Amino acid sequence: MDIFYTSGVQFAEMLQSALPGLEDFWLWVTFFGDPKCVFIIYFPLAYFLLDKKIGLTVLWLGLISEWLNLMSKWLLFGERPFWWISESGFSKKKEIFLRQFPSSCETGPGSPSGHCMITGAALWPIVSILARQIAQNSKSWIMRAVPFTVYFLLLLFIGLSRIFILAHFPHQVIGGILAGISLGWLLQSWIPLERGFRFYLMTSFSLGLSATVIYWTLIILGIDLNWSMKLAAKWCENPKWIRMDTYPFASLCRDTATVLGLGLAFHSSSYTELKLEKLGWLQRGWCAVLSLVTLYFLSSIAQPQGVALWYGLNFVKYASFPWIVISLLPKAVQKLASPGTPSHPE
Repeated sequence: MDIFYTSGVQFAEMLQSALPGLEDFWLWVTFFGDPKCVFIIYFPLAYFLLDKKIGLTVLWLGLISEWLNLMSKWLLFGERPFWWISESGFSKKKEIFLRQFPSSCETGPGSPSGHCMITGAALWPIVSILARQIAQNSKSWIMRAVPFTVYFLLLLFIGLSRIFILAHFPHQVIGGILAGISLGWLLQSWIPLERGFRFYLMTSFSLGLSATVIYWTLIILGIDLNWSMKLAAKWCENPKWIRMDTYPFASLCRDTATVLGLGLAFHSSSYTELKLEKLGWLQRGWCAVLSLVTLYFLSSIAQPQGVALWYGLNFVKYASFPWIVISLLPKAVQKLASPGTPSHPE
């Protein structure tokens, strides 16, 4: 693997030296590729501006691919550039000029790239529906190719941003992109929609239990799954850049909470009333805007440093997100709608 790691570091050095002054651009790109954006941006936008089914498919693909990404990282033991450079002694053999950034110091293993894999899987249904709609209204192959072209370019830029900030090696990015596209294509037709609350409760429990069993099985076999966290803390330039939401179990907490939140949302009294009516385009637009503002605000709230309290509050927060999008905000917008923008019967 040293060949991949060495060439990857050289490529990252080339990116940083060839593209000076673009740090802010790459940091924004890596932000929009963050798996959290599936839950706070892409899900509500797809749910309100495209179709409820598409929005739910985006959310399900995001959390399923995130769970699979966590399992893959535990089994593949991928290094990350920001610690491998020093830990391997590469920086002593050759003089290099590389910078770390606040987003560099991920604590989990590096293979495959979660940003590319999870975002790639979650955005696939959006691209698919847009491509079909354009194909129905245009005979131009150029227009029909636009959605997938934008999709592939976005994944490419997300991957380059991860290499640029020393969070991933190129082969990890390529693996993440291929895995994300494959999962999106394979699973988008198998997404559960409205089920009984027992289904969501058992799914949430199963995701958490299976990951815990795999974790402790590997621990019993003598595999230290905390190795990456130790290296991240050792070689990160600024200890403040080590964020608890990059811990491996943080993503599992997010996924199990979201599934449970879907069950609570679908079985709330507000959603039961909303099923009988259809929001107009103006109301859906307001719901989309309010969802983005609300979810981003809640996700940005500073959380406690205590591990147990942090996980508990994080679970509650992500369990509330589906309820806010599916039940709370649509009902509030419907109630506040002026007489000029009434709801329309289904």
